[in-house]
Amino acid sequence: MRKAPFLAASSVALGIGLLAMPGIASADTGNSYQAQLAPLNHSTASGTFMLTLNGSQATITEHVDGLAATFGGKPYPHVQHIHIGAQGNCPTASADKDGDGVVSTTEGAGNYGGIGTTLSTSGDTSPAAGTTLTVAPSGASFDYKRTITLDDKTLAALKGGTGVVVVHGLDPATLSAKAQAAKSDLVPALPLAATSPALCGALTTSQMSMPSGAAATGGGSTAGLQDEGLIAGGAALVAAGAVAGGLALRRRSSTAR
Repeated sequence: MRKAPFLAASSVALGIGLLAMPGIASADTGNSYQAQLAPLNHSTASGTFMLTLNGSQATITEHVDGLAATFGGKPYPHVQHIHIGAQGNCPTASADKDGDGVVSTTEGAGNYGGIGTTLSTSGDTSPAAGTTLTVAPSGASFDYKRTITLDDKTLAALKGGTGVVVVHGLDPATLSAKAQAAKSDLVPALPLAATSPALCGALTTSQMSMPSGAAATGGGSTAGLQDEGLIAGGAALVAAGAVAGGLALRRRSSTAR
């Protein structure tokens, strides 16, 4: 007479075990951060930025529109970075101290800080690659996706709310005569427009998160439905086990009479 309750308990345990599997009901989720990229310095560009952490590995997805299109007859290289170590926000026009109508990179540093990570298309992502034009995304619009390793300082800035994404590179035609004639405050061989901020966005914790234990589906729209199906399957096993146990117990009781 003890077998039926044992069967029901075993089925319940099996169902609970399935519900507890990683990627089903209790998937570990990474920390996600996002930024809305707003224009600076007469730029009319816009963009969105998403970063999802798995330990120190950051998967970054970014879309940008409306930047300066060409530089010297070629696609305009837009160096971009996660800036750290300051107030964690973007400067206003009041940060322009020399009156040329442009908030240069160094003038804005009091708000967003120095370079923590270079968002290059390949190779080095350290501050040393911060002005390497050959590994910068280019053109008026681009989609950027890359998984990189963040150093401890950048990780600390993200968690502390002081990480800021800055995309550089302005159209000189939109600047004052004084600014057009000025040299870059970072690379004197370049014009000021080449390295001045065009887009800026503070990184904030995102309400969206990506399951780290779930299997890849090839498309985000079906992942949640698949997980719900697995959860429902586990719940069905629990219910079936309970019913089977109850029926077996009743049959056993009837036989005993």
